[in-house]
Amino acid sequence: MSQCILELKSVSKAFGGNRVLQDVSFAVKPGEIVGLLGPNGSGKSTLLNTITGFESVDGGEVIFKNQAIQGLAAHQVVQKGIARTFQLPVMPEKMSVFEVAMAASTSHHGFWSTILGTSSARKAEQEARDLAASLIDQLLLTRVQDSSAAAISGGQKKLLGIVCALMANPGMLMLDEPTAGVHPNLRADIIKVLQQLNQAGMTMVVVEHDMHFIRELCHRCVVLDRGHIVADCHPDELSSNEKVLDAYLGSARPRVSLEDTDTNMAKVDGAVI
Repeated sequence: MSQCILELKSVSKAFGGNRVLQDVSFAVKPGEIVGLLGPNGSGKSTLLNTITGFESVDGGEVIFKNQAIQGLAAHQVVQKGIARTFQLPVMPEKMSVFEVAMAASTSHHGFWSTILGTSSARKAEQEARDLAASLIDQLLLTRVQDSSAAAISGGQKKLLGIVCALMANPGMLMLDEPTAGVHPNLRADIIKVLQQLNQAGMTMVVVEHDMHFIRELCHRCVVLDRGHIVADCHPDELSSNEKVLDAYLGSARPRVSLEDTDTNMAKVDGAVI
């Protein structure tokens, strides 16, 4: 039996003639927080999509809890225990924060059980409500739980996205740029919440460009460049890793300080493959 909760073995993906991922292999241990980094076009989002069932793989394997999950649809991946958030969460205007959380629950859905009002359906409904209330409180959204989900701030939408992912009771959480466009004060709250979730046992893979966020949160970093892994290291080693510097700044870069490197790496945002 593997000691890892997630393993990628020679994962490859192309769109037409564009080879976005090329023989990508790495593993994540239970309880780790792994940062997935790389400049625009490096393949981060495609890799996240292949793991979570939003894109198929052309070759290789994605193993979760010793089971191959490549080829499964996104909802099947969630059922296996991997949930994710999105970089730009779109929330419905006519649903409250609490209603959106309830809609994300996988435990109480079922047309006939709801219509017939069975005791098991009522129990599942109450359990989902209790979980939604608990997560909304934990992720600092109680005061806006009755507000339109579309009307809350961008940072609060990121937090609501995490609530929705956690409503599936996952074993692993995959986060796509959880602090992009978020106010600095709320960014600190997001770090605290994610640390608390990790302390409770949650394993995470985080796509992020904010180097300070990565250093505060992640135990390890995997860096992609043009579809290849160029580094697998501790966050403190990023700014002195030659392959990482080449990926972000180019091989003909001038000599730069640690602070300059962080600034350049942190500026890489926006559209990614």
